[in-house]
Amino acid sequence: MENLIRDIDIISPEEAQACDVKVTAEEATGKSKKLYIESYGCQMNFSDSEIVASIMKENGFDTTSDMEKADVIFLNTCSIREKAELTVRKRLVHFNALKKNKPELTIGVLGCMAERLKEKLLEEEQIVDVVVGPDAYRDLPNLVAVAEAGDKGVNTFLSREETYADIAPVRLNSNGVSAFISIMRGCDNMCSFCVVPFTRGRERSRDPHSIVAEARELFAKGYKEVTLLGQNVDSYKWSAEENNKARLNKMGVDAVVNFAQLLEMVAQVDPKLRVRFSTSHPKDITDEVLYTMKRYANICKYIHLPVQSGNSRVLDLMNRTYTREWYLERVEKIREILGEDCGISSDMIAGFCTETEEEHQDTLSLMDIVQYDFSYMFFYSERPGTLAAKKFKDDIPLEVKKRRLAEIIAKQNALSLLRNQRDVGQVQEILIEGVSKRSEEQLKGRNSANKVVIIDKGAHQIGDYVQVKITHCSTATLFGEVV
Repeated sequence: MENLIRDIDIISPEEAQACDVKVTAEEATGKSKKLYIESYGCQMNFSDSEIVASIMKENGFDTTSDMEKADVIFLNTCSIREKAELTVRKRLVHFNALKKNKPELTIGVLGCMAERLKEKLLEEEQIVDVVVGPDAYRDLPNLVAVAEAGDKGVNTFLSREETYADIAPVRLNSNGVSAFISIMRGCDNMCSFCVVPFTRGRERSRDPHSIVAEARELFAKGYKEVTLLGQNVDSYKWSAEENNKARLNKMGVDAVVNFAQLLEMVAQVDPKLRVRFSTSHPKDITDEVLYTMKRYANICKYIHLPVQSGNSRVLDLMNRTYTREWYLERVEKIREILGEDCGISSDMIAGFCTETEEEHQDTLSLMDIVQYDFSYMFFYSERPGTLAAKKFKDDIPLEVKKRRLAEIIAKQNALSLLRNQRDVGQVQEILIEGVSKRSEEQLKGRNSANKVVIIDKGAHQIGDYVQVKITHCSTATLFGEVV
């Protein structure tokens, strides 16, 4: 096997911040030890780090934003794409150098990369002390104690039951306005390019009453928006145990709850609590979900609906279990029920195995039909252990992948501008989330369609709902005036 950190340059904390990464906030409640967490990848990873911080807080740790102060450093990792793994590997080299000056420092790798690369991390490189998969975070205090005693702490067991429903997350880097609520874990979809089923295990849904209780608690604390998270939220399904069914029926609650019903339960917490969700799988999103979104003004009119490819043959190779025609029918139904202003975003992969130039053009033509508000776009990188790696040859030259990706990005930039121009002149409700990166005299918020809107600060505060007339736009941002 190749050396895990060979030819990987050390990167600085500033470079790490340029990646899709979040770092723990500074907390000083008098605990005896300090914990530093860097979280990479998806919103689910960021949510998991909040669970980890809560578990460690109960075991004597405050969080810190300064790795130099830390007694324990965790990297919560992503294995979805090669670039994410390379970034984490660079950070491990940096932390390993830090450990040379502070031998008592404990370094742990959490999440998907821990599950996939545990042997390399522990047996070959020996650069980490703790390796913990996404379902074993309750064991972290014990594993850290094992590492502090001089051994390696390892637990990458995948559970069919663990949902962390009883753990109140520590809201890392919270703006006090928006929060994540994990509603399910794992994935049963075996997309051929994806490692998630192997690193996060099978789907299991969280008790809806614990989800609603968390939403109520967040609203009581002043939060104005929650995002319901899952690898595939539309496959959410919770069934009560037999001895609870009669009690639940008396309460007017179904013994079996699907995602549309859960969405309604959360929306009913309070009309002033915005509700978002991510991610939807095109094969599972139902008309019932769309009509539920229509009924409640506080459910944001935005759907992340990853297509991956606009060609049915490529979709079949990806094992996406739908066709181009199926996907376009779902988009048409979204527009019919929720209107043309409903935001739709996507994920796309350029240069999947055997993709022809004509099939690439099918992706571009589908983009023209759907007119996405924005997209997350990548060229295909083979992930070891996936079905695609076992069945197909990664036969598209890198320069072709990059050229096709550039064409997809150019297309999306044009569509994003077109969609944003539709908003100019409209009055929209904006939830203010923070200060603009460009000026402290401006605030940023998001509209229902998940678009960033910039306004002058004036007397407005973070957490305010304001009515804004959109005056102009760029490809990525709307600008407006409060009315």
